[in-house]
Formats: sequence, structure tokens, C-alpha cells
Amino acid sequence: MGRITARHPVTRIVVGDAERRRRADLLAVEEPLEIRVNHAQLAITMRTPGHDVELAAGFLVSEGVISRGEQLHRAMHCGGPGSGGAANTYNILEVTLASGVAAPAPELSRRFLTTSACGLCGKSSIEEIETVSRYRLAEDPAELDAAVLTTFPEQLRARQAVFDKTGGLHAAALFDADSGELLVLREDVGRHNAVDKVIGWAVLADRLPLRATVLMVSGRASFELAQKAVMAGVPMLAAVSAPSSLAVELADATGLTLVGFLRGDSMNVYTHPDRIRTDAPADHSRAS
Repeated sequence: MGRITARHPVTRIVVGDAERRRRADLLAVEEPLEIRVNHAQLAITMRTPGHDVELAAGFLVSEGVISRGEQLHRAMHCGGPGSGGAANTYNILEVTLASGVAAPAPELSRRFLTTSACGLCGKSSIEEIETVSRYRLAEDPAELDAAVLTTFPEQLRARQAVFDKTGGLHAAALFDADSGELLVLREDVGRHNAVDKVIGWAVLADRLPLRATVLMVSGRASFELAQKAVMAGVPMLAAVSAPSSLAVELADATGLTLVGFLRGDSMNVYTHPDRIRTDAPADHSRAS
């Protein structure tokens, strides 16, 4: 696993058992990654090393700096070539944008020196994202059978290899809405980083916008995750836990289908439910 995991001694205590046991425990590694764009620092985020190039590419899409893979000329770790793989030991990634692509505004860099989250809130942020996003989700005709959607959490959990060893990572996965196929899965100590890595995979594979796809996340659906889905052109976001109120507002305004509490055979669809097919006709007359 390289630097994705690390061993540390722990003392195991069980109430009612006087004996203390020492053993090695496997931890998820958390280290800083500094992202530089055209030689200028843009952001510092705490992440699980691995797939760093995808992380940076997805981050740039989320912030409206790029929208296609061809706009990313090169990305490499300082100190030597970097593939973004788990074995690389560098924590500074230099990104060079393609000729003619505008560099991030200086104020964007200052904002991310203080937080690795989206840093946005409120109605003005929703209006800004509606304006900046290059993709119109309302125009995406994607649909998905509800029974197929209920299989996604189990598929996500079954493929969380590092979580099985550490219990300390979030996961995000991208599914094809037409076939139900799992396209890519990434794990990270930060839920937003896991999503950025998934989007970055799509950037490097030249798959943006991510039409007819479902972004599945292992935790809650926050505003920042909804923002990232919108910026990448993902029409459906599903989470095993609750969404925030602002995430719902953003999803409603941008045409994103937002699903929460996706567990077992049930779910709550907060916005644009017509994309989720069921055997029974949709009932829009009541709201509990």
C-alpha cells in the first residue's frame, strides 16, 4: 500500500478485562498536498497520498479553472516526475495549464490558503455556480431505475479496500446511469478529495461532461459535493446519509437530482425525482 497506510502501536482495552494488549494498528495516512498552477500556489489540502494528479485535476474543474482534459498541459510532483500513484513520495504538485487557458485569479488562491473545502456559502454562491458552470444539468435526460440505484452503496462498500484495513477513509464512485456499471472508485481521508479524484479521473480520460452518470458518496451530501457534481456535469448525486439544506437548494436550482439516505431498498429524493424510475407512477401531490 505504500504511503496510503501506516502502522502504529495501540493499547487494546476491553471493559471487564484487566489485561491490556499491545498490538499494531493500521492507520490511513494523511499528508498535505500543495497544488501549484503555473508556478503559483493555489491550494493546500490534507489528503491520502495517491492519485494526486486526479485530485488536482478534479479540484480545478470544481473551481471553474478548467472544464476539459485538453486544458491541462502537464502535472508533476516537484523533485521528480509524478504519476499520482501511491508510491510517489512528493507532496507538492506543479500543474501547467495549456496555452491560452487563464490562470486562477489571485483571490482564489488566497481563499484556499485557509480551507480545502469549497469556501462558499449562501444564495450568492448558488448564483455564482449557476453562472460559472459550463454544463446545464437540466438538459441531461438521464434516468435510472430505483432498484439499480439501491445496489450502489453495497458496490461502493465492497470495493473500499483501504477502508477495510483502516476504517478511516471516505469513498466516492461514479456509476453509468444506463448500465449501472461502476466506472471508477476513489478513497481519501477527505470526502471532497475522494470526489475530486473521481472527477479528475474523468478529466484525464476526457469524459467531461459526465452526462448520464451517478456520483455515489459514502457519507453525507454537503454543499461542496453538490457543487463538484454540478461543475463536472454529473446529473445525479446519491449519498448514504443526509444532505445539507444548502446542498438541496443548489441541486434544485441547477437541475441536479439529489438522493439521500440511500440504504437498503429505500431512499429520499430531494430534488428532480423524475430521473428515478419506479414501477409505480410518481406522486407529486403530497409532501411529508
